[in-house]
Amino acid sequence: MQTGDSVLGEADMSLIHALQVLPRASWTQLSTVLGTGPDTLARRWEHLTAGGYAWTSLLVARRGAESALYAWIELECTADSAEATAIELSGDPGTLGVHAVTGGADLVLLLIAQDLPALDAYVTGRVRRLPGVLRARTQVVTRMHNRPYRSRVEHLTPAQARLLTEVTALERRDPARARVAPRVTELDRRLIAELAGDARRTAAELARRCGASESTVRRRLDLLAAGGALHHHCQPAPRFSGRPVWAMVTAQVAPLDEPATVAALTRVRRTQVITSVTGPHNLAVAMWLGSVDELHEITAGLVRAAPALRITGTAVSMRTYKIGAQVLGPDGRRTHHVRPDP
Repeated sequence: MQTGDSVLGEADMSLIHALQVLPRASWTQLSTVLGTGPDTLARRWEHLTAGGYAWTSLLVARRGAESALYAWIELECTADSAEATAIELSGDPGTLGVHAVTGGADLVLLLIAQDLPALDAYVTGRVRRLPGVLRARTQVVTRMHNRPYRSRVEHLTPAQARLLTEVTALERRDPARARVAPRVTELDRRLIAELAGDARRTAAELARRCGASESTVRRRLDLLAAGGALHHHCQPAPRFSGRPVWAMVTAQVAPLDEPATVAALTRVRRTQVITSVTGPHNLAVAMWLGSVDELHEITAGLVRAAPALRITGTAVSMRTYKIGAQVLGPDGRRTHHVRPDP
């Protein structure tokens, strides 16, 4: 594996891609896809996670019976406070993204909240009161067109992808089960907190850590997953993935053109998060790029794919402090995770 500003090795990226599809697959299952022994895969993954180069995690996708409320927050800070503000906010469970950016704002945050009153309480009672914060502009996400951190590195060969599809089909259970979010119990909270740091913890390990039986742990995880309350994901540290540059593109599109435009944007491979938002523009699209130079190419590609789109602004991240529940250090590697608040 290469370090510094280089990409991860081919075998590393193939393993990460496989875990993006099946985050909790056994090493034996994955060995049939990747053509590498289970022990070797386990050692490779331990090296990646211990070094902060990759991780599996879990996000809360729903709050109770309703979908979670997301919002983009743009912060303007005094010259000497932006870094301290970013570090402080990275420790909050509700921040799913913290980026220091170019353009009109100093920081861009992606937040998750239970509802509008909870969002107002956080922005007013927490963000605006931090020393050095001059202005906070909130754009509520009215529709999340694709889940955050669901994009894949697309590194498996066609043959490996076919094998993984077969494994995925065997993993499906109870497809007709109603996707109703269950009431979150205290045990669920402990399970979510453990899986946010490592979504591959076994049921036996979770049972020991949470003081419950393995059968109870398995049953609660099945219920939460079937209800759509949780979202497992696997991700490489961006600086080592070949796509180290986070970018946001804001755009305007007529309401009648929005469905066709969003459908076109979802087919553009680099788009990671596509959101309809309130404010001066009605679309905000986030993505990871290989270099700053690609921003011009990608914006031109977005307009070619969706001619009704009018680009209103662009920004790139000079440093990413947090992705999902994971906090990144100055060198781009994960340092720790923040326990979520279900």
